[in-house]
Amino acid sequence: MGKSLFSLLSPKREACLLCKQVTRLERGQLGLCHTCYTRIPWIRKVICLSCGRGEYCPDCRRRPHSYFAKSRSAVRYDDTMKELLARYKYRGDERLKAVFGHMLVHAFQQLRLDKLSSSERQVRELITYVPVSERRMQERGFNQAEQMAKELGWRMDLPVVRLLNRSKHTAKQSFKKRSERIDDLAHVFEFDTTELREIIVSGEPVIIYIVDDVYTTGSTMNQCAMVLKEEMSIPVEIYGLTWAR
Repeated sequence: MGKSLFSLLSPKREACLLCKQVTRLERGQLGLCHTCYTRIPWIRKVICLSCGRGEYCPDCRRRPHSYFAKSRSAVRYDDTMKELLARYKYRGDERLKAVFGHMLVHAFQQLRLDKLSSSERQVRELITYVPVSERRMQERGFNQAEQMAKELGWRMDLPVVRLLNRSKHTAKQSFKKRSERIDDLAHVFEFDTTELREIIVSGEPVIIYIVDDVYTTGSTMNQCAMVLKEEMSIPVEIYGLTWAR
């Protein structure tokens, strides 16, 4: 009896999602052991008020026009985070989607804090995501940005709506120069009206959060925001939310 009671009251021993070590996992540590959790490079201090980078940012200064108001990211994209994303995105470990979604809450809370401090208006909010091409979907079997958006929407109790399509396949952006990214992404994204009725209510303004996995130069985010700004028939305010920067 005493032994069974002790096992009920003791923290559950599970395998850490990163190192796979079986240990006692604490609540609030995303299914990670203490060692792995402390290795997460959270962005706690924002230097660039536009993209949320925690250090000097030349990209935002060089952009002629931003179609999104600002963007925030949860973590710095260091080697540990690159390996984590590779396991999820390229090696198909979809168990990690809950970890990514939970981590995005940190970026969302930062963004909402900034936004509410500058405006007290009560406006409808919704989440959308950067789409992938059909070819990429066939390769991976899922869109990581969509999964992250749905995990975040569930946690924040906000609707997740598909608003964009990717009209053509492009090579991976991570190996390209900034100018190549801009040229490559021109006319790639199209407005998707399939779920539009869910967000248009008497023409009232809407805040849209665009979710993606990694913010590099902001070219992808800016192109998506431009399409929404140009195509939406109601007033919209657009913000970016990415897992890593």
